[in-house]
Amino acid sequence: MPLQAPYGTWPSPIDAALAAAHDGRPEFLGAVGDELWWTEPRPQEGGRRALMRLTGESRGPAVSVLPAPWNVRNRVIEYGGLPWAGVPRAEGGPLVVFTHFADQRLYALEPDAPDESGPRPLTPLSPATEGGLRWCDPIVVPEHGEVWCVLEEFTGDGPTQLRRVLAAVPLDGSAATDRARVRELTADEDRFVTGPRLSPDGRRATWLAWDHPAMPWDGTRVKVAEIAEDGTLSSTRVVAGGPEESVAQAEFAHDGSLLIASDVSGWWNLQRVQVTATETAGTRRPVPVPLCPREEEFAGAIWKIGQRWFAPLPGGLIAALHGRGAQRLGVLDPQTGELVDTAGPWTEWAPALAVTDTRVTGIAASPRTSYEIVELDTRTGHTVVLAAQHEDHIDPAYYPEPQIRTFTAHDGRDIHAHIYPPHHPDRSAPADELPPYVVWVHGGPTSRASLVLDLEIGYFTSRGIGVAEVNYGGSTGYGREYRNRLRGQWGVVDVEDCAAVARTLADEGTADPARLAIRGGSAGGWTSAASLTSPATKGLYACGTVTYPILDLEGWATGETHDFESQYLESLVGPLAECPGRYRERSPLHRADRVAAPFLLLQGLDDVICPPVQCERFLEEVKGTGVPHAYIAFEGEGHGFRMAETIVRALQAELSLYDQTFGLSRQDVPSLELGS
Repeated sequence: MPLQAPYGTWPSPIDAALAAAHDGRPEFLGAVGDELWWTEPRPQEGGRRALMRLTGESRGPAVSVLPAPWNVRNRVIEYGGLPWAGVPRAEGGPLVVFTHFADQRLYALEPDAPDESGPRPLTPLSPATEGGLRWCDPIVVPEHGEVWCVLEEFTGDGPTQLRRVLAAVPLDGSAATDRARVRELTADEDRFVTGPRLSPDGRRATWLAWDHPAMPWDGTRVKVAEIAEDGTLSSTRVVAGGPEESVAQAEFAHDGSLLIASDVSGWWNLQRVQVTATETAGTRRPVPVPLCPREEEFAGAIWKIGQRWFAPLPGGLIAALHGRGAQRLGVLDPQTGELVDTAGPWTEWAPALAVTDTRVTGIAASPRTSYEIVELDTRTGHTVVLAAQHEDHIDPAYYPEPQIRTFTAHDGRDIHAHIYPPHHPDRSAPADELPPYVVWVHGGPTSRASLVLDLEIGYFTSRGIGVAEVNYGGSTGYGREYRNRLRGQWGVVDVEDCAAVARTLADEGTADPARLAIRGGSAGGWTSAASLTSPATKGLYACGTVTYPILDLEGWATGETHDFESQYLESLVGPLAECPGRYRERSPLHRADRVAAPFLLLQGLDDVICPPVQCERFLEEVKGTGVPHAYIAFEGEGHGFRMAETIVRALQAELSLYDQTFGLSRQDVPSLELGS
């Protein structure tokens, strides 16, 4: 029979070190011939991303092909993009190119070369600002002896003084010391571009483009161009997309037709577009043909360039992620519209699909398993875990047990959420006690919380603290109308939706109304800080944890962030020139005198997306209010903590905040000093 102990005081084998060790997931999976390659997090190695290889012959075990400190990652649009590409060769093994985070250069690697010479640079060293070069979303084009990719080039010292084009980098290394050897494939008429994808015959290229103030989930354009024998692009035209149509992915099928994921229907659905060489920029666009019209999402928000939600198979079928609020893997017959889902326990698939003949490989997880490399044989329907296999490092009885719920806002809107009650196999609370709950706010804000095993959630639930993950209005996964709820309403709808979930949990007797907290990072940090300073939520939260947040809208809109999101507030809040008062009224910086609850502020000192200066200004405004708070700044961390020691300290500090605020009297966590 379980021992009885107050909520929040339970012992747990899920310590901060265990949670930190399993932070992050495999990413950017792709095929090189019959091999599989991807990147994998290494929190214990300074947060670097390792490049993994799984050969086709043995299908295991996977090996890291580059030792530390190689870090396969880039900073294009600051969130990064696909950092590697490869091609098989008849002799000598595969040729792989990748970007290294430390210098942002593009390198070539021949992992089977007998001389073990290591990576060789393909692009020149460059400064971080004016003249700085970054590369992402590459493809290797052997017939031209080049790597085609996105080039992001800084033209001045400011974060928005830059240009982006498609570029061709010689594989012979001649551009490593000569920028002039880089061949630009497009002019810089588009602010943002994704990398090119080539038709099977190599005669056409397609890519996505968009411009400020639109974000890629607002409106993108699909471009197609002809490829000449000398590798130049011509007859470039827009074949799909527009200001209010977001196309998240474009790729050629094996028959040469173009496949796109467009939300013109209100949902990201798959369409086929027939393009011909006779089209010119002035001709009428081809009419897309829906392949499987459903009120489901077959794609998502482009936060990283090179994400892949669908992948054509050689026989004409299409592997596609789809769903509402979560995405599962299905195989679509575009001729009939029939979509057959993959069997297995996985409830969430990441946007990274690789095809090798009739096999589709993806990155999948569930509430009981972490992200794994999973292969589907489309001929048999059989699935198998190939790599990154989940291991139970503790008894799974301690894992969080989620509930999928829909709440109702004050105006009748649906609010989607995942509720994780306190859970422990050997402890229960007194019958007359209600548990503390923490509302978790995801970032973006155009993103969503995935229903997968997260040991950070387990860190709290196994100790007797409930977690409510809220996919507030503005989140992806529920169609464009749900996503657009946040237009002009950031700091209102997100705050209201999180509060509605918290109040409902308290009103129905699920949560202790006196022990509610809120926490979030980035845009989630904004919502958390806005909730602690909003008159609409006065007295609701007993405390809050705010991580690498936006705190001053006007500062963020006038040069205190990176280029990608520099005009994001035009849609989230409204044009600054037209409604400057709204920027001031909603900013936690200008409502700091309303903070009444204790809070913890966590910040990376290398963050260029949400810079430390905003935290510093906010703390100056809070000074002297008497509100208990703590500020921890981490050297070497940017936007999103990656180092194990940082994650450990952040989790322990957060638990200590709850320990002190909720009166838990825990003895197993370092005490957080709260000043005022």
